[in-house]
Amino acid sequence: MTQRISLAELVPAGYAAVAQLEKYGRSTVDPIVLHLIKIRASVLNGCAFCIDMHTTEALADGENQRRLFAVAAWREAEDFFTPKERAALALTDAVTRIGDGGVPDDVWNEAVEQWSEEEVANLILVIGTINVWNRIVISTRTQPPPLS
Repeated sequence: MTQRISLAELVPAGYAAVAQLEKYGRSTVDPIVLHLIKIRASVLNGCAFCIDMHTTEALADGENQRRLFAVAAWREAEDFFTPKERAALALTDAVTRIGDGGVPDDVWNEAVEQWSEEEVANLILVIGTINVWNRIVISTRTQPPPLS
């Protein structure tokens, strides 16, 4: 597949606005949790570019390969993730797959039990941001770099 367009070139101010939101998220959410959220949302959305980017970044930051592989089936890999990480992953699933019912109460309640309200607010911004990136990358057919 060939990339269709580059938003960074065609609408640099808009692209920069999303990049600023990304920068904010990186400054407010623990890097390990941030990686897990980005990978999980990207798996749900089928974004190969983002899965490649964020797993590569997570490995470079010292994340365990087995945990990264388990993100796709995190509910069944109970011992791989802390209760806080599991709450963040459940929130990621609910926000990424949001439907008519919104975020279910049980997911919300677990999130605010594990995280402060401010932390949950920042998690929602990070989840929203990766979903924006996924939609940009998928719609423009941006490909991951080739394997070397």
